[in-house]
Amino acid sequence: MRGKDPPQAFTVDVEEYFQVNAFADEVSRDQWTSLPSRVAGSVDSLLDMLGRHHATGTFFVLGWVAERLPDLPRRISDAGHEVASHGWWHRRIPTLTRDEFRTEIRDSKARLEDLTGRPVTGFRAPSFSLLPSVEWAYDILIEEGYAYDSSVFPIRRRNYGNPRANPRAHRVVRDAGTILELPMATTSFAGIRFPAAGGAYLRLLPFGITRRAVREHTTRGDSGVFYTHPWEVDPDQPRLAVPLLPRLRHYGGLSRTGPRLERLLSNFRFASIMECFREELSSGDEPAGLPAASAGPGTPIAR
Repeated sequence: MRGKDPPQAFTVDVEEYFQVNAFADEVSRDQWTSLPSRVAGSVDSLLDMLGRHHATGTFFVLGWVAERLPDLPRRISDAGHEVASHGWWHRRIPTLTRDEFRTEIRDSKARLEDLTGRPVTGFRAPSFSLLPSVEWAYDILIEEGYAYDSSVFPIRRRNYGNPRANPRAHRVVRDAGTILELPMATTSFAGIRFPAAGGAYLRLLPFGITRRAVREHTTRGDSGVFYTHPWEVDPDQPRLAVPLLPRLRHYGGLSRTGPRLERLLSNFRFASIMECFREELSSGDEPAGLPAASAGPGTPIAR
């Protein structure tokens, strides 16, 4: 029965533990090269885990990481997984000018394609920061040759949530063309939408919330998008001197990530974004299970 269910998209944001935006005020970019790197070992742990469960994933790799560890995106790609872009410096889109954003996504795409020998067609913004105020980013992504984006979290949360966003896979129509948007998975209780796609929500909230969201997608017959970070499977990472709230959110529940990922991979079928949405990405058709719709230039498709 598991084999007949649609696969769910397993994604990884490949960044170092010290590059999270919650630590930006305490750890400057000038300090990055002086801190011990741990991302390669954590990615290898995730590759081993996916291999044990015969699953594939999409790894959104930071350009800075690829430049310093060029063998890492190659290993990911050679293991049969998709490599996509996470930008270069892990900067939120609202902090960038249009030209800066274009440089980030162009340079990271070019570097990753050079290292893997394969096209890079997907993007995820750091901290899910493709907000309504910066939807011009869609135009630049289209112009730079990206086929899909996965940067929207359709929840109410300061800094990255967009509760009005379409919670299911959909096309965004812009003046520059169209692009497939793949939001993070959520679930609803009493009409209120809750985050359930992974990350801190997997570590800190009851496991049943994430399991419920994945089950809802499989029951509907479509693919949801799940995510994690390499540092989340590294409970022995160095502890940095940061304020209490980001410390609790970042380090809390790290020992639970691995076992919970194993449970998800054992109970549901996971694959890369390219595999889950191959038909939509190759044909330009609407995502399976969604009614056809049209939109004017610059307007996200409403469902």
